[in-house]
Amino acid sequence: MNTTPKNKRQKTALITGASSGIGYQLAYIFAQNNYNLVLVDKNEQKLVEIADEFPKKFSIFVKIFAKDLSIPTSPEEIFTELQQSSIKVDVLVNNAGFGTYGVFAGTDITTQLKMLQVNIVSLTHLTKLFLKDMVEQGYGKILNVASVAAFQPGPLMAVYFATKAYVLSFSEAIANELQDTGVTVTVLCPGPTASEFQKTAAMEDSKIASVNRMMSTKSVAKIGYCGLMANKTVVIPGLRNKILTEVIRFTPRKLVTKVVKSMHELKKINKS
Repeated sequence: MNTTPKNKRQKTALITGASSGIGYQLAYIFAQNNYNLVLVDKNEQKLVEIADEFPKKFSIFVKIFAKDLSIPTSPEEIFTELQQSSIKVDVLVNNAGFGTYGVFAGTDITTQLKMLQVNIVSLTHLTKLFLKDMVEQGYGKILNVASVAAFQPGPLMAVYFATKAYVLSFSEAIANELQDTGVTVTVLCPGPTASEFQKTAAMEDSKIASVNRMMSTKSVAKIGYCGLMANKTVVIPGLRNKILTEVIRFTPRKLVTKVVKSMHELKKINKS
């Protein structure tokens, strides 16, 4: 379901992984701030609900793409249809991503290849496709969602942590390249967040999944949006997470890896 634009001068934000969690909260914040929306997610039913709800609350239009970003052709299909519809994207939010849990040797390779496609390849492809127009028009913003996982290796989630390290490195590098172009790149690095991530990754029984006082997706999204609008390059929500990333820099790598593995191990069940 798509509504037609009411004001062509309104800016448009494209958000992937927009049906729930941080992506949904970011979509809501952009809508509140008078952005038209292009929303991408596998969950078509939820996208349809959002496309029905948001225009009634805000003076915006919403276009949806029920696309699976683990399919390599999806980014090009999205870009081509937007060009044909003369919809220019001013803000690109690469939020879609997921994790898998378990010892690498025993995890499903098909799932992990899909994760690489979503977390790295589609993110890079979408950035490549939309960046050229942003540079030509002298304005644009890109928000890539990484994680505090980007700052260290992650035993029991080895591939996921590596994908987020890529997102952080890639984002910082192109942010530097784009100086003085009018285009900015921000990378959001949240810590453990109260969302469906743990369930999707099948890690609900791990120690880290039971961390108290996880930040809400709403809080993380608000901090990410404000950082994007302030043209910050790296945004780390939460004081504890900021301290953690600084401590890691001065801690021996083997010790960091050992601690991360301990946090990801399954909780011991008291049988007494």
